[in-house]
Amino acid sequence: MHQLFDNLHIDINRNIYVKDPTTSDLGIRIVCESLQMINDQGLEAFTIGKLAKKIGTTESSVYRYFENKHKILIYLMSWYWGYLEYKVVFAMSNLSTDEDRLLNALSAVMDSIEDDEMINFLSLSILRDVVVSESAKAYLTKEVDESNRVGYYAGYKKLVGRLADLVTAINPKFNYAHALISTVIEGFHHQLHFAGHLPALTDTPEGISGLRSFYLSLVLNTTKP
Repeated sequence: MHQLFDNLHIDINRNIYVKDPTTSDLGIRIVCESLQMINDQGLEAFTIGKLAKKIGTTESSVYRYFENKHKILIYLMSWYWGYLEYKVVFAMSNLSTDEDRLLNALSAVMDSIEDDEMINFLSLSILRDVVVSESAKAYLTKEVDESNRVGYYAGYKKLVGRLADLVTAINPKFNYAHALISTVIEGFHHQLHFAGHLPALTDTPEGISGLRSFYLSLVLNTTKP
C-alpha cells in the first residue's frame, strides 16, 4: 500500500498558506524543518526566527509562505487528516458490508506507523507524533470560529463525516455518529500521548493494537442496532 501513496497529493485549503510550499525547494524545506522543530521543541518554543536560521534563510522568506507559526501547524494537521482520508478510502474498497467498511476504515486511522515511513517529503511517524502532542492547539484558540469559517478544519471534518456516514448506514437511528467518531479519533491520539507521558491515565498492555481493539469494540457496541 505504501507505493500507492508515493505520489500522493493532499488538497490543502489555500487560506492556510500565502504561497503553496510544495511549489519550491524552500517551501518544502520550511514544512519539513517546521515539522521536526515542532516535534523537538513544541509549538510554544518554535518560532519563525529559529526556523529561518535553521534552514539558512530570512524570516521574510518564510513569511512569503506562511503568515505565522500557527498556520504552519494547521498546514501540517491538514496534511495528516488528508492522508488519513486517503487511507480510509483505500481500506473501505472491495468490502461488502457497512460494518466491515467501518472497522477497516477505523483500523486504517489507528494503524501503527514505522519510524522510517515517508510519503512524499514528510515523515509520517514524526507527523503523527506532532498530531498527538500539538494538534489540539490548532483549534483550541480564541480564533477558532473565524478559522473554521474560512475552512481551516475542512480536512478533519471531511474525515469525520466520511466515517460518521458509515455509522449511520449501520444504524440509522443512532443520533451521535459525528460525536462518536470525533471522540474515537481524538481519544486514540490522546491515549498515545498518555501512554508516553502519563501512563496512569491509560491502559496499553498491548500498545497501539490494544488501543485499536478497545476503540473498535467501543464503536461496535455503541452503534449496535
